[in-house]
Amino acid sequence: MKELNKIVIGSRSSDLALWQAKFVKRELEKNNTGLKIKIKLINTKGDKILDVALSKIGDKGLFTKELEVALLNKEIDIAVHSLKDLQTDIPKGLVLAAVTKRHDVEDVLIARKKGMTIEKLPEGATVATGSLRRRSQLKHLRPDIKIVELRGNVPTRIKKFLESNWDGIILARAGVERLKLKKYVSSIIPLNEMLPAVGQGALGIEIHKDNKFAAEVVKSIHDANTYAAVIAERTLLKVLEGGCQVPIGAYAEVTNSGLYLDGFVGSLDGFISFRKRVRGKKSEPEKLGRQLASDLKRAGAKKVLNEIYTTVRIKK
Repeated sequence: MKELNKIVIGSRSSDLALWQAKFVKRELEKNNTGLKIKIKLINTKGDKILDVALSKIGDKGLFTKELEVALLNKEIDIAVHSLKDLQTDIPKGLVLAAVTKRHDVEDVLIARKKGMTIEKLPEGATVATGSLRRRSQLKHLRPDIKIVELRGNVPTRIKKFLESNWDGIILARAGVERLKLKKYVSSIIPLNEMLPAVGQGALGIEIHKDNKFAAEVVKSIHDANTYAAVIAERTLLKVLEGGCQVPIGAYAEVTNSGLYLDGFVGSLDGFISFRKRVRGKKSEPEKLGRQLASDLKRAGAKKVLNEIYTTVRIKK
C-alpha cells in the first residue's frame, strides 16, 4: 500500500533536470511538513539521440514522453519538466498541476571574452545553437553569422564550445545560472533582440489527474503570475501549431496594468520576421494567446511556418 505522505518525483538524469527535481523536492519539503520524497531517474528519447538535430527528430514529447508514461502507469507521482520542453497537448489523464516562479527568461551569449555581444561579434562569426528559434532571430540580427548545430546538456555544450574554434554559443540564462556556470556568460541577450522559447525559465509540474494528494501538495509551490504568463505563451504556440523546435518565441509578463504577451515568428534564414505585442487580462491568458496568434497569422506568419515544416520536414 502506498504511503500517504510519500511522493515520487520523476526526472531526467541530466545535470539541469536533476537540479530542477532537487529544487522542487526541497521546496515541497519546506512547505509540507513530514512529506517524504524520492527522485526516480527516467531517460527520454531526447536524452538518447544526441547526434541528430532536434528539428529532424520530431519534437512531440521528445524530453517528456517516458516521464508521462510513468505518470500514467502510476510509477511516479510528479514529473518535473523544463516547461519549454512540455508539449502544448498534454496526454489524456494527465494535468499541468503547478508552475514554479519563473527564473530570468533571456538567452545568453557565451563567447571568448566578457562583454562580447551579438552586435560586436566579428564579421562572418560562427555561432552554435540547436534551436531554430535562436537561429532565426540571430540571422535576422546578423545575416553574416554562420550557424552550426549544437546538441547536448548545458555543461556538454559549454565544453564543446571551449574545445572548438567557434566564436560563440547561445544558451538559456536559466539553465546556465542554475548550474552555477555564470562565469562563462559574455553577455545577456536583451528581449528586444531575442525572445525566449515558450515557457523558458519556468518549471512545469505534471501529475495524474486522479492523484489528489499530489495535486494538493504541489499547490504550495505554484506561482499564479507565472502560470498566467506561460498559459498565454503556450496558447499562442498551440494555435500556431508549433512545437519547441520551430522559430517561434514568446514572452508574457503580468504587470499592474495587465498581462502583456510578446510573440515572434521568423523564417530559418532570418530574412522574414514577424513580431507583435498585445495586452489583456491576467484572468484570460488563453484569450490573449489566441489574439496574438491571430495577429501574427494575419501578418503572414502562417505561410512562413508552413514553408518551414515543408523544408525541414519537422514533425508537427
